[in-house]
Amino acid sequence: VRLVESGGGLVQPGESLRLSCAASGFTFSTVTMSWHRQAPGKERELVALISSVGGNTNYADSVKGRFTISRDNAKNTVYLQMNSLKAEATALYYCNANVPATPFNYWGQGTQVTVSS
Repeated sequence: VRLVESGGGLVQPGESLRLSCAASGFTFSTVTMSWHRQAPGKERELVALISSVGGNTNYADSVKGRFTISRDNAKNTVYLQMNSLKAEATALYYCNANVPATPFNYWGQGTQVTVSS
């Protein structure tokens, strides 16, 4: 299993970024995918999740209406579109692949997002 995040960077408040996570080594369409983030000195938190079946999504309250998670099963890739970024979004963003109630749970290496003027 391999998860490779990309798309992070330094942006100003109010700007946008799109993160990508390219997955390999498993049947992507059958796995719940999610984005998490960890800011310095804080615990890792769930940002957004998209289910394997039906593409149901769930978001942290802090990002609802501004972030959108999506998946392209043909490309084995999950995305996180982040709009109207705020300084508090600064964190290392991780991609996760998970099958609930099973040991299948994998993380990418993370991509840094910094929002600063």
